[in-house]
Amino acid sequence: MLDIDARDAARAFSLTQPPPGFIDDPYPVYALLREHDPLHELAPGSLLLTRHADVLAVYRSPNASSDKKAEFAPRLGLGTPIYEHHTSSLVFSDPPLHTRVRRLLMGALNQRAISRMEAGLVSLVDGLLEHLADRPAPDLIEDFAARIPVEVIGNLLAVPHAEREPLRDWSLAILSALEPAPGPELLARANAAVSDFIVYLRQLVDERRRHPGDPEADVLTRLLQGDAEGVLSETELLHNCIFLLNAGHETTTNLIGNGLHALLRHPGELQRLVADPALINTAVEELLRYESPLQLNNRRLTAELEIGGQDIPVGTFVTLCIGAANRDPAVFADPDRLDLARKPNNHLAFGQGAHACSGMNVARLEARIAVGRLLARYPHVTAAGDAERDRRVRFRGLRHLPVDLG
Repeated sequence: MLDIDARDAARAFSLTQPPPGFIDDPYPVYALLREHDPLHELAPGSLLLTRHADVLAVYRSPNASSDKKAEFAPRLGLGTPIYEHHTSSLVFSDPPLHTRVRRLLMGALNQRAISRMEAGLVSLVDGLLEHLADRPAPDLIEDFAARIPVEVIGNLLAVPHAEREPLRDWSLAILSALEPAPGPELLARANAAVSDFIVYLRQLVDERRRHPGDPEADVLTRLLQGDAEGVLSETELLHNCIFLLNAGHETTTNLIGNGLHALLRHPGELQRLVADPALINTAVEELLRYESPLQLNNRRLTAELEIGGQDIPVGTFVTLCIGAANRDPAVFADPDRLDLARKPNNHLAFGQGAHACSGMNVARLEARIAVGRLLARYPHVTAAGDAERDRRVRFRGLRHLPVDLG
């Protein structure tokens, strides 16, 4: 009887109307879906995948398109600013646009460039940690995690410090439009954010054209100059600058915030890392797996594809549940246990294949420095009240994480 009830619960699951408690703890639902309905129909022609092998197969398939024009037109509104943004950026495009933009970005985010960031990032984090001690009620999201990536991306684009204040709110509004069923108020905020961001970027671009920066350190200058194969159009340039901020801000804030929250809920693992700071590399990979900042991704099939032993027809919209794949017991032993020394750890938090996250090594660096230096400075940090979770399903993160620094 229990299996029948579990199977019915899995088949009834909806991303737009998830069951009570799903936002706070989606992992029991993911386990039901993996076991009882791993190719779950969200709507006619739309599937949700929860097994690691199936998600990986789609990521690696050349017949899985990232172009979202057909999907986003009815949801976001054809011709709206938010539609133009999400159909012009690197993450939601196919070759040749994806190839051109990714080549330019990867040239700017090479290992040499990332190494140059480290000293400045350490200084930034140490300054934030110093200020935490002065806060009467320190919040590891508002006062720490959310401040780091905005500064990093602001530095990459050489945005003047005095002009960075609106960046985080713009980013949150724009990315919230990617929820499964964004309402009219959310879409209005997203459209306003894109429009305001574009106005700002035009001024920044004009200034950078007059006064170019060092293309080895200034990503905007590098994008403006292009390469031997050409330059980006004005629309491509502006929207991919927005994408850089959004991708770098949202996921890294969530990585640091989720990671610290997980450690606070597992004090044995927290103290393990305090006692052995050399664990930080594997710790970051485990934090990425355990509470993946991006829970859902999407593809549209451009040819029939076999997934999980079934032939899925061309045109099918496929939602990839990264959070479920990263807890799949077929790949990860005892997947609901946090193990900072876990090896191997073939998580899918950054995707795989041609669309693997271009900023993954920047995010890893930020997380290593943020988590490592916070625990070195405040090894007895504990929670000081309940964390407040963001209520979105696509992105998993926290709004507030109050702590006692010890």
